Order: sequence, then C-alpha cells, then structure tokens
Amino acid sequence: MSIRPAAVAGSFYPGSATSLRTEVRTHLRDAGESKTETTPKAVIVPHAGYIYSGPVAASAYATLAGLRGRIRRVVLLGPAHRVSVRGLALPGVDAFETPLGSVSIDPAAARLATLPQVVVHAGAHAHEHSLEVQLPFLQETLGEFALVPLVVGDASPDEVAEVLQAVWGGPETLIVISSDLSHYLPYELARRADSITAQAIADLDPTLTHSQACGATPVNGLLSIARRFHLQAELLDLRNSGDTAGDRARVVGYGAWAFYEMPRTGQAVDEQTEIASDAEKSKHTTLLSVARGAIAGQLGIAVTPPATAAFLNAHGASFVTLRHLRELRGCIGSLDAHRPLGEDVQYNARAAAFADPRFAPLARHEYEQVRIEVSVLSTPRPMSARSLVDLQAQLRPHVDGLILRFGEKRATFLPKVWEVLPNAHDFLAHLQHKAGLPVGFWHEELRISRYAVESYAEAED
Repeated sequence: MSIRPAAVAGSFYPGSATSLRTEVRTHLRDAGESKTETTPKAVIVPHAGYIYSGPVAASAYATLAGLRGRIRRVVLLGPAHRVSVRGLALPGVDAFETPLGSVSIDPAAARLATLPQVVVHAGAHAHEHSLEVQLPFLQETLGEFALVPLVVGDASPDEVAEVLQAVWGGPETLIVISSDLSHYLPYELARRADSITAQAIADLDPTLTHSQACGATPVNGLLSIARRFHLQAELLDLRNSGDTAGDRARVVGYGAWAFYEMPRTGQAVDEQTEIASDAEKSKHTTLLSVARGAIAGQLGIAVTPPATAAFLNAHGASFVTLRHLRELRGCIGSLDAHRPLGEDVQYNARAAAFADPRFAPLARHEYEQVRIEVSVLSTPRPMSARSLVDLQAQLRPHVDGLILRFGEKRATFLPKVWEVLPNAHDFLAHLQHKAGLPVGFWHEELRISRYAVESYAEAED
C-alpha cells in the first residue's frame, strides 16, 4: 500500500502523537461547544502552524462534535504552495499518514481522475501543508473516515465546483476548504481587508482574489456551488496572527466558516418555504413584485409598487416563466446581462405575458390565477467537448442550464427542464431540436455554454 507520509509534523504541528493529540484537544476545548445542532455541509479553515491558526481552525472543527461515525468521507481541498499545477491534483496514493495514524483514500478519488481538470500528481502533495494540517483535527473529531484530497492549482471556480458536485454526496460527506486570508499586512489594515473578504464569503460571492485568500481558487469553487444549492455561510471566527501569536507589524489573516444546507436545496424557492436569510427573503419578494407589477401595468391593474433594492440596478440576465392552472403560459428571458436586472425582469415579464408566440396574450381575467417564477442566471461559461458523448458526460443534471449555438441557430434550456428530461442524452436531443438542428448533430464549430440559476417562484394554489 502506497502512503503519503507526514511532511510537516514537528514544524506546523507537534511530531509526537501524545503532544499532537493534547494540542488538538486543547484547541477544541477552548473553542467551546457549537451553538447549532445543524450539521455543516462544508467548512473553510486556515492552515498555518497550529500556534498561529489552530484556535481559529478549532472553531470550525468544533461544529463537528457528535458526528463521529456519521461523516464517513471528507473531501479536502487546499491551494498549491510549492508545485505548479494545472487544475486539481490527486496524490495517487492509498493513504495519508499523520502521527495519529493513517487515513485511507476514498474510492471516489479515482473516479474524479476521469474529469479533464483533475490530474494525478504525487509531487504536488509530497510537501504540501495546506491539506496535511487539517488531518489531525479531522482524526480527533471524526475518528475513522475516508479522504478525497485535492491540491488546487490553476483552475476556474466552475472547474472546482464541478469536482465538488461529483463528490457532493449526502450527510455522510463533508467538504473542507483550506485557506488563509490576507498575508503580511499591518494589523489594522489586515483587519479591514479580512472583514471585506468575510463579507464576500457571507454573500457567497465567488470572485475572491489571491491577495484576499491564498486558497481563493478552492474557496471560489465552494462559493459558486453554495450559491446554486442555496447554502448559508456562518462566520465562526475571524482573527490574525497578531491576535494569536507573533507581532502586529506583518500579520496573516485567518477565518473559519461553516456552510449549512437549507430546505429544498437547489430548487426554486416558493412562498411556503422558510427562507434562510432576510436578504434572500427580500430578494424573493422584490423580484416577484417587479415581475407582477410589470404585467399588471400592461393590463391597467393598479398594484402596490415594488420596493427599491440595490441589486436591481446591477446588470443581470433573467427568465420569467408564467403558469396558469399549473400549465405553462409563457416563458421569455435573456441570456446576457446587458441591462439592470430590474429592467430585465420587467421586460421579460411583459414579454412572457403578451409576446410569447406560442400563446395568446394574457387576458385580464387570467391575471389573478397566473403564477410567476423569476430565474436569475449566472454568467454563461463556455464548455469544451470533443464529441456529443463527451458533452453528455460533462453535464450536471438539475444544475446546468445549457446554451447551444451553431451559426445563426441558438437555443437554451433552463435547469428546470431536467425535471421532465432527466437523461443527458434526451436533454441534448430536445435542445438540438429546439435549435433547429438534427438530433445527434455534432460539428467543431458548435458552441456550448452552461449556466446556473437562482429561481424564485410564487406558490401554486
């Protein structure tokens, strides 16, 4: 059996099992008991020497108390510090070793190697500390578990998110992202910089830079998929080395977060579903009010004007779908964010109601019975595929919306279409037909992009 031996035992953390176990337990004890009974789906933790970041990391691992034997797989991602890597690197070994024992590699790791952005690179793991320093905390809190370890190099948030999607699993799987924050700034400047980063993480904004977090690439991948699945981030601790050990002239920032799955993960939010945050609830109400108000205005029906909100002024792309007695009554949208989101929703709501060529214009007597859904699109990302079979293998059912272009022909399916076409072959075949192309058509000039949506729907009667 091939083993990746401990590389930073005795430097980043104690080299003896007794001393290591004592230090980990001390950090966990000082962190205190978790204030929530909900199991986190993912955590972000720092990866410096334990004297510096151990207290902050422990605040995240304390949320795992009581989960020993329940979490059986840990997907662990950290940035490459020593070796340049294109994509995400697996170690190509059977186990990782620490002074507390060995951790076996989960079979899911081998399956990830079939993804184009995943490589096997033992050298990237040999001396990398960002993953190793997490293992003693995981061993102490979880006991026995299997590991999917990935060193992350040059990759996009979507490439990281695709890997996370492939091993997302259920409550038996925990995602751990290893990252420090700002590096070598004066104490007060670091505090201000890290607070901005903390707000971005709370907002699930997957645009962090490496000056904000050395693990920005895996963090952005987590934030990207967290947006799709409506996870909620909770800040557990935010400090720097000037607070834990060392002087305050040049400090390194550390933060810990837990991410929790909310009801109806990855599905449209309706009015009867508890919405995690006031901000999300406000966005839900505002978008639907904007759409309904646009239709009412066209019909000459007086309604209360929707509340103003800053997010409506940012450019965004949306689809508005109407249903009458649970049957489709209109659906029109934008694929490109070419105007403020509020204007885009208004335009598409009126178009769905009165200009969808498949339906007669909405009548005044239908207004009260029609139910509205607003879908806000992420920026479409081009996909690279060698064949139609390759493209099918890359698709993520119930996550990907797809845009297909060939010459002047263009068509799209929202992720909701997976509900009626759950098979990737059928999904693509119907999309090709919609674009006016033969089923099974393939050409090197075929252009495919994918996107995700955040959907907000009125409740059906």
